[in-house]
Amino acid sequence: MTEQSGREPRVTLSTVAAVAGISVPTVSKVLRGGTDVSPETRLKVMDAVRAVGYERPGRAKAGAARDETGQPGLIDLVVNHVEGSWANRVLTGVEYEAAAAGLDVVITLARHNGDWASRLLRRRSLGAVVVLVDPTSSQFKALAAAGIPVVLIDPMSKPPINAASVGVANWDGGRIAGEHLLELGHRRIGVVAGARSHMYSRARVDGLRAAVDAAGHEGGTVTVAYGDWSRTQAEAAAHELLDRTPDISAVFACSDVMALGVYDALASRGLRVAEDVSVVGFDDVPEAQWATPQLTTIRQPSAEMGSAAVKLLLESRLRGGDTDRPHPRVEMLTSLVVRASTAAMR
Repeated sequence: MTEQSGREPRVTLSTVAAVAGISVPTVSKVLRGGTDVSPETRLKVMDAVRAVGYERPGRAKAGAARDETGQPGLIDLVVNHVEGSWANRVLTGVEYEAAAAGLDVVITLARHNGDWASRLLRRRSLGAVVVLVDPTSSQFKALAAAGIPVVLIDPMSKPPINAASVGVANWDGGRIAGEHLLELGHRRIGVVAGARSHMYSRARVDGLRAAVDAAGHEGGTVTVAYGDWSRTQAEAAAHELLDRTPDISAVFACSDVMALGVYDALASRGLRVAEDVSVVGFDDVPEAQWATPQLTTIRQPSAEMGSAAVKLLLESRLRGGDTDRPHPRVEMLTSLVVRASTAAMR
């Protein structure tokens, strides 16, 4: 009579392939992060991995801070650029919280070819904090199938229900900016918005419009042009505003960088900031205090947003990659910082 060993049968790539109905080489390619695999095939493989309990060599378990070699676990900060102090402040918050958890941070630049998700799949990433990047549906699905959680900071478009996110009260920030300008007597207000498609830009503009509408002042107007988050394009947008509505007495720029573009436009037209046209920005980056005059702005807690994103990422891993239930959104408050770029209407 043969004695039962009591051991569970060993789960191999062949086991995964049999359950998925896919060849072993294709399963191996998916688990190595190969890019020439359809999202449907990748999902089948990852569903089979979870169903049979296959442990990929070197893959850290949920919640672990170190991989199987004893090295610190890695998380990715995915950004489309690293220029500017706003992105650096977010990085500061991400790195601080990651270090507290014993994790290392890899900065991954999202190039136009969209291969950043494939790079995460190839290495032992425990998760990704995604900033100023709009992941595609296929990228979300591939990362979810691989058990790599994603946390978005201020999503550009509506994220899927299973994607956690961190942001600020953008609508309220726009409202606060509008109320400040109205209190100073401004009724003709220009807005230099970011990109038309970005949710947080639209929310900031809508908040300012709501403040003007709520005030009920007859003749109050809001005129919008788009600067696409660029100082140069914001300068052109400010010229467009002033050409269309010459009696504008105040401009709300949806970022501090674009507010500096408004400064450039006013200077080229011989207009003075505050004395002739008041300017309000959004972010409160260090450049706001370096500007002349110093910029009145809506502060968003950038470093705190990075820190909160890492906390959500770690919580997501502790949940074991549950992708069926809605993931949380953390929304932080904005506040008005009054400096010298706004003045009472004359």
